[in-house]
Amino acid sequence: MSDLQRHDKDQSCIRICTSADSAPNTSSPPPNGDYSHPVYKEIALANGQINRMSKEELRKKLSDLKLDTRGVKDVMKKRLKSHFKKQKLMQSAEEGGLTDTYYDYICVVDFEATCEKDNPPGYKHEIIEFPMVLINTKTLAIVDSFQEYVKPDLNPQLSEFCINLTGITQKMVDEADPFPVVLEKAVAWLQERELGTKYKYAILTDGAWDMSKFLNIQCRLSRIKYPQFAKKWINIRKSYGNFYKVPRPQTKLSTMLEKLGLKYEGRPHSGLDDSRNIARIALRMLQDGCQLRVNERIHGGQLHSVPSSAPVEGAPPPHNPRSRD
Repeated sequence: MSDLQRHDKDQSCIRICTSADSAPNTSSPPPNGDYSHPVYKEIALANGQINRMSKEELRKKLSDLKLDTRGVKDVMKKRLKSHFKKQKLMQSAEEGGLTDTYYDYICVVDFEATCEKDNPPGYKHEIIEFPMVLINTKTLAIVDSFQEYVKPDLNPQLSEFCINLTGITQKMVDEADPFPVVLEKAVAWLQERELGTKYKYAILTDGAWDMSKFLNIQCRLSRIKYPQFAKKWINIRKSYGNFYKVPRPQTKLSTMLEKLGLKYEGRPHSGLDDSRNIARIALRMLQDGCQLRVNERIHGGQLHSVPSSAPVEGAPPPHNPRSRD
């Protein structure tokens, strides 16, 4: 997805990943808001010590623990705090105490869509690439991927700007299936991996537009109902901003990678390559202790935030698209 398409697509952030910077919190608040458990006091004391460490001290401590030493100072602080917090929670869980788990898998989606250099008012973007990258949250690894190009109907001829931006050629879309068929293939891929049935999963995107705009518009153009499994998702920009405490302008894909000490791999604005790089950010955040969870949803065609106090639910089992007629 292009920076033009991503521009101004996020609403104001809500807190998703609880910070351990100034209060004895964990990523998941204890029942009834009771922070009296001794583990929280230990975490709070450790956080205070970490806050006073220099960048060199942080890097040495991370190295001693065989943790990643890349990234800016705030990222290293968060990584060290999260490591200690995770260790204490794991110890507590083994002793029959606190635990903190959400999804078995996270499915990263980053559509590419038709576009012009200057999109005219009311321009309807059509999805031309449908990629998915699957993360196993237990092994912290990318385990699978899916990609299909899509034949546009309203604007079948791609603009030169779109071709240069995405690397998707006219031949690729001319030989592709229409969106309803590609969506059926995507659903079959998710079903084969038993997502929503045997395993709990969530969709993750880089911003709000992939689901609230691109998929929403495409379903209307294709005259099919918006898929139930895609009605809630993790907006990684919100999660990143809240977890690392950075302002909204610092949550672009390239900036997030840079701040985490990572480099973009592949071709920018390739849907599959973008999805893989977004997945790399998600994996680093999970490694740093962020408990990624759903924070946005679409209802009645409108984008809404999901409060952090809402119950954590996985996406429902995917089903084939149904006609709007």
